[in-house]
Amino acid sequence: MTTQVALITGASSGIGAEVARKLKSKGYIVYGAARRADRLAELEADGIRTFEMDVTDDASITAGVKGIIDETGRIDVLVNSAGYGLLGSVEETPVGDGRHMFEVNVFGAMRLTQLVVPYMREQRSGRIINVSSIGGKIYSPLTTYYNGSKHALEVMSDCLRLELGQFGIDVVVVEPGGVRTEWPKIAADHVEKNSGQGPYARQARGVAEGLRLSETGSRRYVPAAVVADGIVKAVTAKKPKTRYPVGYGAKAVIRLRWLLSDRAFDSLALRAARGSGA
Repeated sequence: MTTQVALITGASSGIGAEVARKLKSKGYIVYGAARRADRLAELEADGIRTFEMDVTDDASITAGVKGIIDETGRIDVLVNSAGYGLLGSVEETPVGDGRHMFEVNVFGAMRLTQLVVPYMREQRSGRIINVSSIGGKIYSPLTTYYNGSKHALEVMSDCLRLELGQFGIDVVVVEPGGVRTEWPKIAADHVEKNSGQGPYARQARGVAEGLRLSETGSRRYVPAAVVADGIVKAVTAKKPKTRYPVGYGAKAVIRLRWLLSDRAFDSLALRAARGSGA
């Protein structure tokens, strides 16, 4: 059987790094790509092939995919894990910042998909895993750009699944809840920077407070390895589900959104954003 080849973006830390290690342990040839190449040394030590890739730079991602094809002749798995969180009110957040996040979280994933699909289609097999978030199914104050990018990724994945299924290519969405990585702290810093001093300060304090629970060991935030296990399950399943909610409360929150009316969920989201000190 031909050894499977996997490309993981956002592999310099957190979920991406854990997925790369776990797939390598299962016998895959793994390429870990990230914008911060200096942080890939540990993956290299684990036998993972690494290279620098900026998913907003077309030349960078084109060269990355070409390099993999030149070396192995195939790509069987693409895990679009690169992404970040930009939080703050729409009024106070520069539109250019929101646009850049869509370039990373959405268009970077779509461009990589566009580049790998011809090889998967020729093989008549392949699997594309898009790392979304429970934020792709729900909404909350001060998350317009971030949740908007994840909502977009969700529906675009659905469309891709219908387009690519005829060629033996699976498209799967993984929807983490809170994860204990660098992400919550960076997102908390963003929301405080953008909205911590103005008319939305009360909400910003509540949102930041919830995000900083990731640094206290709160069970609301699971280790990155838990999410990576969900992704590996999606990669290796003979017949994968279309979606994998992963982590503390992920399934429950998504189900609540389905069960509650908009107004009822509005109240829930606003209470959560107030935090304990508001």
